[in-house]
Amino acid sequence: MAIPWLMALKVIPWGDVIEHAPTVLKAARKLMERQPPQSPGQAGTPATATPVSTVPSLGELKNALIAAQGQIDLQAQTQRELTETLAELAEQNARLVSAVDVLQLRTRLLMWGAAALLVWLVGLTWWV
Repeated sequence: MAIPWLMALKVIPWGDVIEHAPTVLKAARKLMERQPPQSPGQAGTPATATPVSTVPSLGELKNALIAAQGQIDLQAQTQRELTETLAELAEQNARLVSAVDVLQLRTRLLMWGAAALLVWLVGLTWWV
């Protein structure tokens, strides 16, 4: 089962993912800023289905409206939570990009050091 995951990891264009991480982070932050402030404690009961043949009374309509408003508030809260999660993921992705940059720099330094050491060893053995 590990082989499909390895193939999937090889197929993903990680360069594009890393390149677009700052854009995703900015978009997630803008989305968070556009969200209206959360109103506390407005949860309703789920709406009940009414038959088409009966005309609901004013009280039933009011209850259905309250229930619908509760569902809308619940969906808005869920959307805010998803937006916050998206922002957190984008920030984690940005931190990952910066960590990859540091690792690339360290790898380059290590390769230059190894090349210099190799040249020094070749020169040392040649002179001896």
